Amino acid sequence: MVDYSAMQKAKAERRMESILNSQHLAALQDYSEYLKGQRKSVSTVNTYSNFIELFLKFNNSKALTDLSNRSVELFAEGVLAKRNYSISSHRQAMNALKHFFRLNSYLNVEVEKISIPKKDRKLPDVLSTEEVISILQATRNLKHRAILGLIYSSGLRIGELLKLKLADVDLERQSVYVKSGKGRKDRHTTLGQSIQPLLLNYVRTYRPERFFFEGEKGMAYSASSVRAFLKKSCQLANIRKKVTPHTLRHSFATHLLENGVDIRYIQELLGHSRPETTMIYTHVTERSISAIQNPLDVAVSKHKQLTKGNPSRGLPRKSL
Repeated sequence: MVDYSAMQKAKAERRMESILNSQHLAALQDYSEYLKGQRKSVSTVNTYSNFIELFLKFNNSKALTDLSNRSVELFAEGVLAKRNYSISSHRQAMNALKHFFRLNSYLNVEVEKISIPKKDRKLPDVLSTEEVISILQATRNLKHRAILGLIYSSGLRIGELLKLKLADVDLERQSVYVKSGKGRKDRHTTLGQSIQPLLLNYVRTYRPERFFFEGEKGMAYSASSVRAFLKKSCQLANIRKKVTPHTLRHSFATHLLENGVDIRYIQELLGHSRPETTMIYTHVTERSISAIQNPLDVAVSKHKQLTKGNPSRGLPRKSL
């Protein structure tokens, strides 16, 4: 049997060898092993290693001992900003560099002076319940509808959905067992009654054996495929918002809050480590906004009460 993972690793190593000088290549390999020893996730190891490779490539003409804080600043200006990396990617790159220079403490770089941009405070995009239903109705393929329905019904991250096994979905207990979610945190989340017939129909029709949603040759389904058919379903449903699988997760959390579910329970269902992460949904829920009395309405109401029976003190009709 062909070991494709070994082939990909060998290909990546050949690519690095053609780009990096021997000193930089050794430093990069040591760094990757260091991250693995720190028990970082595969995703973190790959992301951080890629940023360090990019940094070393940018400074390939320099010896490691010639690197400085200015080298980091020039990398941020000449690569991250110039190529229009997102703020979150910029932050990841700077955190990777901090790890790298802590490991190589003999180098002339002051780690505490590496600047990390502040997080974006953007509110998450949220769909209405009617929009969620219209997306599901527009999704004609049985497997595709089951995937989108389960993401929304259980508030799953796309990676969590793709790793689900058959035994992780418990129809009897109406729960989904998420193993090693973000931060290696296992959790149970809810499963709606209304989606159960759809999931049963899907399992009986497709007969998955290993993963709950399988792609070609029994492998896990791909995230890019989910994004592609979700985009198509949104077009068919005439939804012009930018919708991703994570939008369905955001909508799940917001709708729970609007239905009166305690924020602490929502935190557990989402698998958030900190309550501050979950609190962002209090800023987008329609219930909290609609509960606020507009100050103009209050002022007009008071004015009407004061001027009742005395029209001369009222506002001109054309004003409001």
